[in-house]
Amino acid sequence: MKERFPQGFMWGGATAANQVEGAYDEDGKGLSIVDAIPGGKSRLAIVSSPDFDFTLDPSRYTYPNHKGIDHYHRFREDIALFKEMGFTCYRFSLAWTRIYPNGVEQQPNEAGLRHYDEVIDTCLAHGIEPVITISHYEMPLHLATEFGGWKNRDVIGHFERFARTVLERYGQKVKYWMTFNEINSAVHFPMMSQSLTVKTGALDPQAKFQAWHNQFVASSLAVKIAHETHPAIQIGCMIIYATAYAFDCNPLNQLATLKETQAFNFYCADVQAKGEYPYYAKSLWASLGVTLDIQPGDMELIKAHTVDYIG
Repeated sequence: MKERFPQGFMWGGATAANQVEGAYDEDGKGLSIVDAIPGGKSRLAIVSSPDFDFTLDPSRYTYPNHKGIDHYHRFREDIALFKEMGFTCYRFSLAWTRIYPNGVEQQPNEAGLRHYDEVIDTCLAHGIEPVITISHYEMPLHLATEFGGWKNRDVIGHFERFARTVLERYGQKVKYWMTFNEINSAVHFPMMSQSLTVKTGALDPQAKFQAWHNQFVASSLAVKIAHETHPAIQIGCMIIYATAYAFDCNPLNQLATLKETQAFNFYCADVQAKGEYPYYAKSLWASLGVTLDIQPGDMELIKAHTVDYIG
């Protein structure tokens, strides 16, 4: 067991654009799903309601992320403080809607691209390695309400355009990337992770697993673009890892714990890191009544373009 962290180990912190930036409607930015999610203690109850459909209602709810901590305007001083804290890396996400306001535009919003140019340059000026998350619960609202979120295969092409734009723009300066934040969080938060409401499939395993498949294809496309445009890039995936313990040593409880760990922790990581669905996938799908729509070429793409690391 090592007693010291290796030379060059990166210490840092992480944020999401929707958590900290604010400026939710400035410089051409469009609305994202999180812009339509209320804050407060009742947040999860509200978004889990059968009536929730991403309609903003300021007369009833507050939306704290509309202001965040004003990182959009104060990132320079914030990053200077990170330097004082000893950060050597900073993971942040790109607001998809700053670059493609509705997700369907053919040309990006240059104001949004320039903003992240400045964020990246500020990090580098302070000796902080930027680590970029391409998608952190920030799907354009239009893609959620008009397309139905990630269960709709058409979203893949829009994500691919976004990923290509940012990887080509920033890949020369930014070595470390992640495709999706906590992709397996859809188990608990499908509305944020996959843009699914109760009406569009948040409680339906078929919708969730199809949305995951579409995200796996999209992630592989991003990896492909990254490695083709800038071979030095390291691009990974990210999961929530939740350790589960069996109630006792009863083999049935041990087996149940293993199956829970496979379904929650390993399923999404296995596909993205190994390039194939794990051996337990078919039994998992069968237990939930899931039949995936896997198109020709999907699995070949996923196999050929696996992630470089797991976060």
